[in-house]
Amino acid sequence: MSSTQQRVALVTGSAKRIGAEVVHKLHAEGMNVILHYNGSQQLAEQIAHELNAVRPDSLRLIRHNLLDFDQLNEFSQDVLSYYGRLDVLINNASTFYPTPMETLNHEQWDDLIGVNLKAPLFLSHAFASALKSSNNGNIINIVDIHSGRPLKDYPIYSVAKAGLKMLTKSLARELAPQVRVNGVSPGAIMWPEVEEYEPMHEEIIERTALKREGHPKDIADSVWFLLSAADYITGQIIAVDGGRTLSN
Repeated sequence: MSSTQQRVALVTGSAKRIGAEVVHKLHAEGMNVILHYNGSQQLAEQIAHELNAVRPDSLRLIRHNLLDFDQLNEFSQDVLSYYGRLDVLINNASTFYPTPMETLNHEQWDDLIGVNLKAPLFLSHAFASALKSSNNGNIINIVDIHSGRPLKDYPIYSVAKAGLKMLTKSLARELAPQVRVNGVSPGAIMWPEVEEYEPMHEEIIERTALKREGHPKDIADSVWFLLSAADYITGQIIAVDGGRTLSN
């Protein structure tokens, strides 16, 4: 199948962790992938070398600071120039750190809201026309369990992800019927490797019905389900949390 016939996906913030797993999954299923990154150039180049060795010119890299909204038009034009089309936008890029009430500030608000909520909205806007032109345009937002369960000391992050959850539903209405918009909401998956978070991590695992941490593959498989076997699903958030939302 030629590159012009193959479906093309852009995955933001995908040089590592969940994003990288999603890139590998989509590529393995035969899609061409545009891997977006900002600071993780070496990891991005490693993935490109690996996957292009499997299928030449099947993965392209693009570097962009998602907070640089003045360059969004140039960024979107560059993305569309790679393969001449875009079928799938996966808003995966995220920033995550505590902002306790005693110390939070405007800069933290601009960063956390900007990457987690504002960027997905304006990327969706920038690529709406291309996605509508696809035979099966899709947007998938990587949400978070804390979009509905605020995490203590993370009020701005929790608000940003709650906004992304509502944005998913809003875009599903705005872009229908040509584009389906859904979300995948991870629970305890790839917890930040910071020692002070470990007690909280253990507590969350204990409250999870399956009593174990998930794997990025669980998210990637859910993304692929929405893309490949869910033509009548839009405006929904799939919780991939091991049953965490079943407990108080």
